Amino acid sequence: MKKINGHGHLLPYPEQIPDFMKKQQIFWLDNDRKFMRQGSWKRPVTDPSFFLQEKLEWMQKNEIDHEVILNLSQLYCNGMPRQTARDVIRFQNDFNASVQAAHPEKFTGGFVVQPAYVEDACKEIERCVNELHLRLLCLPTHFLTSDGQWQTVATPSVEPIFELADHYKLAIEIHPYDGNKIIHLQDQYWRFHLVWMCAQTADTYHFFTLLNFPEKYPNIRTCFAHGNQFGQVNIGRRQQGFVGRPDLFEGTTAPKENLKNSNVFFDTLVHDAYSLRLLVDRQGVSQVLAGLDDPYPLGEMESVPDCYPGKVIDDGVAMGFITDTEKEKIWYDHVINWLCGKEHDDFFKRTKLNHDTV
Repeated sequence: MKKINGHGHLLPYPEQIPDFMKKQQIFWLDNDRKFMRQGSWKRPVTDPSFFLQEKLEWMQKNEIDHEVILNLSQLYCNGMPRQTARDVIRFQNDFNASVQAAHPEKFTGGFVVQPAYVEDACKEIERCVNELHLRLLCLPTHFLTSDGQWQTVATPSVEPIFELADHYKLAIEIHPYDGNKIIHLQDQYWRFHLVWMCAQTADTYHFFTLLNFPEKYPNIRTCFAHGNQFGQVNIGRRQQGFVGRPDLFEGTTAPKENLKNSNVFFDTLVHDAYSLRLLVDRQGVSQVLAGLDDPYPLGEMESVPDCYPGKVIDDGVAMGFITDTEKEKIWYDHVINWLCGKEHDDFFKRTKLNHDTV
């Protein structure tokens, strides 16, 4: 069985990070690779597979044939000055492109833009698609506007980005971060990763479907990180609000109308089979793809007790709501359908993967 992981991350080696990023305390790594840092914030590097060579070894050990490398959430550049954001984003995208170019059979790289600077974002999309040959656009669930307001990425001001992505028929990944800057609560018990990141994704899905982006931009294929776990539970409440207070939803689309969209996907990183079953029931198994969020400890990592890459999918098979055939498609076909849509040829040529089943 072939396996493609649709949600992975990779750190540059410390010496690959530009000096200006450390001098301005934007993002850097200790030389011993023990901590990643940003201003006064630091986070331990919890697994060797944060880095390229160790990642390749980890993939081989876990029989993962190919991996999608998303941007680092710390490099969304929310609130950064325009030129700084431009420089950081260019570094991030060039790094992911270099990984894809050096290891085309093993990695597909994503690229990021900052929605606060729409003109720059569109220019960067052009550069990444036409010069770097990247086809996966990574967007934050929320961004900080120039007037200091937090806004969901599914908003009219950002639509030029979606229009250009639709023109190029890109895959899109929507991923949360910066919850601690949006929600003014004490940073305790990892609440912003365990609770608020899920809420951020559900909030953007709320707007994304109300404004009917799946129908408005039919050529893009959007994946919501972490299964949009809270968003699946929230469908009924959203529908109730929509029909109970129609005065608040003028000109929008009912939540129930955007279930099972063929161009909206969700990864499997929901951490328990009951949540995965709800996701499959709500959206259809064809819209579910394997995503591990490695090498973070909230990803499916064998270094975490009672966990290993793909465990929740195996649990779904054991509980009987996923068949063995569907398991194979979640690991392979569905990831390719998200990345490529109906235009698979360039992907298979680059990766040398088997395309008989897609």
